[in-house]
Amino acid sequence: MQADAIVTDEGLVALLQASKEARKQALELIDLAEQNASLSPAALAPLLERAAEAAQGQRLLLANIAQLRTLHRKAYFTARDTKTQTAEARQEVDRLHLQLQNLYYEQRHLQGEITACENYDHSYMHLPLIPVEEFLERHPEHATDDEAALMIARIGHEKQEREALERQKNELLRKKLMLIAENKKRKDDLASLDQDLENFIDAAKPIQRLFEKVT
Repeated sequence: MQADAIVTDEGLVALLQASKEARKQALELIDLAEQNASLSPAALAPLLERAAEAAQGQRLLLANIAQLRTLHRKAYFTARDTKTQTAEARQEVDRLHLQLQNLYYEQRHLQGEITACENYDHSYMHLPLIPVEEFLERHPEHATDDEAALMIARIGHEKQEREALERQKNELLRKKLMLIAENKKRKDDLASLDQDLENFIDAAKPIQRLFEKVT
């Protein structure tokens, strides 16, 4: 593959072009020198004009070589800057790759947590809720709810039912305590009455003995 098809940088393209021109001129001068070397001294006179042309070509070659050096120096610094930029870009790619790996590990962790949550045997799954059909008969407004909303409504219903039962239980307990207190008061009253009767009987014994003596 030709270098022209690979190199796209403007500086490198100019460098390659200058190199080609310098090479072409150098080869032309070499050919001219070889031709002059093979001629006899008598044949050199007509070549004075060609010698002047060769000198002009040599000066042009030196100018092209100077330009070539300038372009080479510029290409060197450009390559060094490109190398620095490439190193910085590689560091950025490494950083992004590490960040991507961290995100991948976090994704796996979250997927594991989601799976654990989905498979978790939650206590609400074992609540003694009324059947869905019976609940919907009592609350037809939840007939179009999805599974999650329906479960929340059923749990709310169960909570209300238990709170109502708890209130009934507390009310019955209060009545029970009142009855116990009332029964205790009646028992105490009966015990007090028994004591009064015993005292009355004891107080009536002298009178009873007096009646017995009279009779």
